Amino acid sequence: MSSPVLRRVVRRETHSPRTVAMIVAVVLVILALVYVGTEIVLNLAGQPALLLGPAAAFGWVVGLPTEVPVGVSVAIGAVIAVLGVILVALAVAPGRLSKHQLVVGESAVVADNGVIASAIAQRVSDESGLPRDQVRVGVGHRSVDVTLTPAVGVPVDETQVRALADAELESYRLASKLRTAVRVERPREQEESA
Repeated sequence: MSSPVLRRVVRRETHSPRTVAMIVAVVLVILALVYVGTEIVLNLAGQPALLLGPAAAFGWVVGLPTEVPVGVSVAIGAVIAVLGVILVALAVAPGRLSKHQLVVGESAVVADNGVIASAIAQRVSDESGLPRDQVRVGVGHRSVDVTLTPAVGVPVDETQVRALADAELESYRLASKLRTAVRVERPREQEESA
């Protein structure tokens, strides 16, 4: 996929925009500014404050104790720093959608993780002989988790299941390499009798 337009389309389909978070933050700031402006206008007009007038708010800030214990100052600073880091991370880091890019020549193909998981589960079920309802697959951004719950006495070869899942993934030619993990969960009755 060499076209810049296709790369942009694939990125748009696999990453979520931050516009909702930005709109919420901007609306909150605008509401706070409207409130402060309203309180100032009411104070200048000689009307009673809605909640807290500018003079009362300023008096509260001035009335704060100047000898704040060091631990309290550090805790307040740490909370503000953590909130700042979270906001910066949300602003800078791209949001990821539950989709993967498939490399198919010059075309742009994007598949949902649920579709990929369902196909892997069906192949594992078909090839291993386990019923489909005993095979669960979850696909993340970096890994595939295959969970098997075979009936009592049914042997399962984890390396064969991993090879089946990896072969199915290879057939999709995903743009990013995924790590496969296989787990076998036995029913409770079998664990207690063993």
